[in-house]
Amino acid sequence: MPTKQELITFLETEFPQCRSTLEAVGPATATLRHAVTDADLRPGGTVSGPCMMALADVALYMAILGEIGIVPLAVTTNLTINFMRKPTAGRDLIAECKLMKRGRSLAVGEVSLFSEGEHDPVAHVVGTYSIPPKRSES
Repeated sequence: MPTKQELITFLETEFPQCRSTLEAVGPATATLRHAVTDADLRPGGTVSGPCMMALADVALYMAILGEIGIVPLAVTTNLTINFMRKPTAGRDLIAECKLMKRGRSLAVGEVSLFSEGEHDPVAHVVGTYSIPPKRSES
């Protein structure tokens, strides 16, 4: 399985637009951080939903790749988010992902999003990824 550094390098190379950073990857888990800037805020001084959804999606992707290896064509097939409370604008967002099931063709995971230093989550996300079939070596 890929190391944390290999996943970081993959993310930086293949998704240079991604501003989230991988903090940890373990068995069926990943933790990411997103430094919240003014560009992430919507009117009312809260972090935008698209910003939170993107962070959750990347956390799920990293947890899956940590399990199956770097498979670029693993793709999101479903992502559901429940916004629970207003994130603190001046704090980083932390995503904690746990895979719930990994099969041959699908993986399902959940992500809790937190404002750094806060105990209660700001959002709960459940997502499904499609895993491409393994190619046989000729």
